[in-house]
Order: sequence, then C-alpha cells, then structure tokens
Amino acid sequence: MQFELHPRQTQCFLSEATEILYGGAAGGGKSHTMRVIAIYYALSVPNIQIYLFRRLSEDLKKNHLDGASGFNVLLAEYVQAGFCRINHSTSQIIFSNGSKIHLCHCQHDKDVLKYQGVEINLLLIDELTHFSEYIYKFLRSRVRLGSLRVSSDFENKLPKIIASSNPGGVGHEFVKRYFIDNAQPFEITRMPKEDGGMLRQFIPAKLADNPTMLENDPLYADKLSGLGGALAKAMLDGDWDAIDGAYFDKFDKRTHVIEPFEIPAQWYRFRAFDYGYSAPFAVGWYAVSEGKEVDGYFYPAGALIKYREYYGSTGKANEGLRLENNQLAAEIIRLQGHERIRDSVADPAIFAHNGGVSIAEQFQRCGVDFRRADNERIAGWQQIRYRLAGEDRPMLYFFKTCTHTIKQLSILQHDKSKPEDLDTDMEDHAADETRYACMSRPLTIKHVDNIIREDGKIYVDEQKKIFKNIIKQSQNARL
Repeated sequence: MQFELHPRQTQCFLSEATEILYGGAAGGGKSHTMRVIAIYYALSVPNIQIYLFRRLSEDLKKNHLDGASGFNVLLAEYVQAGFCRINHSTSQIIFSNGSKIHLCHCQHDKDVLKYQGVEINLLLIDELTHFSEYIYKFLRSRVRLGSLRVSSDFENKLPKIIASSNPGGVGHEFVKRYFIDNAQPFEITRMPKEDGGMLRQFIPAKLADNPTMLENDPLYADKLSGLGGALAKAMLDGDWDAIDGAYFDKFDKRTHVIEPFEIPAQWYRFRAFDYGYSAPFAVGWYAVSEGKEVDGYFYPAGALIKYREYYGSTGKANEGLRLENNQLAAEIIRLQGHERIRDSVADPAIFAHNGGVSIAEQFQRCGVDFRRADNERIAGWQQIRYRLAGEDRPMLYFFKTCTHTIKQLSILQHDKSKPEDLDTDMEDHAADETRYACMSRPLTIKHVDNIIREDGKIYVDEQKKIFKNIIKQSQNARL
C-alpha cells in the first residue's frame, strides 16, 4: 500500500533534522503526516519503539485511530495480511518485525513519570502546545537508540522527535521560544547540549499545503475566519504572535516597539525593579516624553518610553541568575552610567525585614535606592492597557532591545479562575516591573463607564473604585 504526502508533508518526512516542529495553521495535514511517518519507520526498522502522544486519551482515538485516514484505515490491509495488529486495550500497534507504535497520553505533569523507564527511538507529539515544557523535556530525555540496531540508511535519522502544533495553548511560549524565535523557518540548527543537542528545525505548514483538505471541504478556510480575532489569525495564518486570550490584547509590536534613539537629556528618567533570586529579576529604565517630536515621530507628553531592561534569567523557563544583592546593585549602576535617575520603584516585598536587614536596605548600602511600588495588580494591569491604547496615540513604548518585556506582553494570558488578572503560572517578571513603573505615574481615566472587561461584561462600579484610587495616587505621584 502506498501513502501519499503533499510537498510540504514530504519535506517533513525527508528532513535531516532530528527535532522537528511541523505546523502552524490548522488544516495543514499534520496528524496524517505523523501517522505515515510512524508506519514507515515501523515497517522499515525492525524492533523500533515509536511513541505517539496526545495530551488526552480520547483525542488519540478521535484523531489517530478513527476517521478516513486513521490507523484503522491506513493499516487495514496490513492487519488483514497478518503483518500487524492493533491492540485497542493496550493502545499499541504491533508489527510482525517486532516494531511497536505506542499510543500514549500525558494530561498532567505527574503523568509523565510513568514513562521514566521507557526507551523511545522515535517520539511523535501531536499538538505540542497542549503540553508543558516540563513534559516535553522529560519525554525528550527518554529519546535514544539504546539497544536498537539500525541500517546505514537510518544511522543519522534516529533517534528523532517530530512534533506538530498550532499556535496557542499552555505550551505556546516554550514552543515559540524553542522553534520559532531563534531561527528562520526550514533552517536546521544544532542545539547546545544543555538544550538537547539535537538538530532542530521548524517546518511551517498552512492550509494551502494540504490540498486534500481544501478539496474535501472548500469552505474550511471560511470556518477558520469565522473564529474571529487572534484565534482566527493563529489558526488560519499560523501566526505565532497572534494569541487568543492574550491579556494585553492592545499590544502591537508594529506600534509599541520602536527603534532606539538618543533620549533627550532633559527628559525625566526613572527605573522600576521586580526582585528575583531563584526566579528571574527584572529592572527597567524609563523616560517620560515632554511632548516633542523625536526622529520624525511625536511622542505625547507624559508617554513612557522603556529604553533599557536588565532581565536576570538563565534562559531556562522561570530560572533566575541567583545573583547576590551587591552584584546586582553593581550591575544596575554600571548599566545606567552617569544618567540622572530621579525615581526608582521596586517590589514592596524587598522592604520586609524578616528579623534582619531588608533587601531594600542592602541595595541602599550599595548605592541603589528604591521606594515601595504600588502593588495593586488589577489597577496596575489596567494602567498598562490604558497606556497601550492611549487616546490619539499610545502612551507606552518599548525600545526593541527590551526583548523580554516585549515577549511577555505578547504572550501573557488571562487567569481562567480570575479573568481580571493575568495567569501567574506564566513568566511575568518583566510585566510586573512594567506595572510598577506605570503605577508610579498613573494616568487618569476620562471615560470610566466605557471600560469593558475581556469577557465583554461592563463592571462600572468595580472600575470606578479602581480608577478613583488611581486618580488619588496620580495627585500624590512624584514629579
């Protein structure tokens, strides 16, 4: 039996990379490609152990066993001829040459431990963004040749990982960071040993790359368009910068991210700080526009321009540099040089004494002064969003060198249990520091009654209380 693949699917099939993300838009034929690859390797490499994952067990049946191109149909002739059998009770496809395709699920982080002792020669993960970074890294650590003997045709092709995904989901940030941000599409890059050491590649797939889908359902693209907003853009175009449920939905890199320019000497400058040791810290430097044109663009009076950031991360998710306070203070002083910093706000937690000298006092002794930032979360997030929207023009901008801030504002999502707040399980330290900065110079809100929450409901009384507090703070703010 022959299995047909379209050109982009064939590119994934033939790739020399050993850690591949194939996907982007919905309808690109990702799941079918993974099934064909699984069958090909099972037939070609005796005794190979192939693991195909979906997050939920019911999705394995719906997406990979049933349907017109599911395993039940694709392998029907092989089952009838006695070359393989599908064991539904154990979720295994067993071939006469000793190869196996294991159909697996892993809903929670703790579930991954049941695969601790397995030897995976070919790992296939369908909808990678449905999984956490921890699950992916753990499963990747199980990928090896082990005792498997392969012919010369497969020496450089195994072990191998192929993942598919659309944008969005709990794992969006790490998938984008691993596969999208650091290399051009189709480019194959050898990763350092601390990042798996494999040959990584992103192969984008759009609906147009799967003519079979368009032939069978000519209106499928219209259905995706009907989703509306960021979700439609992500599903239809495979846009990894368009995120449904993004907390800062007004943030637009084309508008708010700017080329660095020389800040006029007379502009007011201040900094904000979110402390971290085991977790990342974030320091941001801001200038306040005097309402003048700079390099051909007019920045309204009072607009904040974040012109420098110092983000203390190892590069691993939510892992800090563990710098001592005197080291961090020295680096802050070095980065700002002879600039006149007229105010500095910080996470209120650093002012706690806990039976000894506070962290704020330790910084002060090193020449870096802070005052307590306003840590009102909901009001602070509203201040960021109000500045992003502005009235005639935005009131908040970021030099393109502030990469961590830009990334976090792009991907942070609503807390499902508390929609007014953002999801604190995501890395948000640069966003917190930005919140402190905005709350140090809060804007008054002119049209409180028009403030609408993300779910479309108007909470006038709640918002009036919030912004009444902001206005009061504005009157007392340092100038």
